[in-house]
Amino acid sequence: MFLHVTNAEYVEDYVLNVTFNNGEFGTVDLQGELYGEMFSPLLDLEKFKDFRVDDEIDTIVWGNGADFAPEFLYEKMNPQLLHVAEEPAEYKTNS
Repeated sequence: MFLHVTNAEYVEDYVLNVTFNNGEFGTVDLQGELYGEMFSPLLDLEKFKDFRVDDEIDTIVWGNGADFAPEFLYEKMNPQLLHVAEEPAEYKTNS
């Protein structure tokens, strides 16, 4: 099964709650990943908060074109905060 991000919600700082199509969801802190030409602009919190889940590529994308692969986000999830949903989590997608 290919991983897809189905929902994402801003938590605080550079932390997102992310839900995947396999029913698992958890918290991902991306602060340490925001470097380089595409990602360093997202250190501006207002730009970081301006994300959405793209239905075509099935992951989180930002206005400047930056995105992370769903597999990368899954690997970055805090293992203490990993959950398996009995039903898909009802997170609102930031738009």
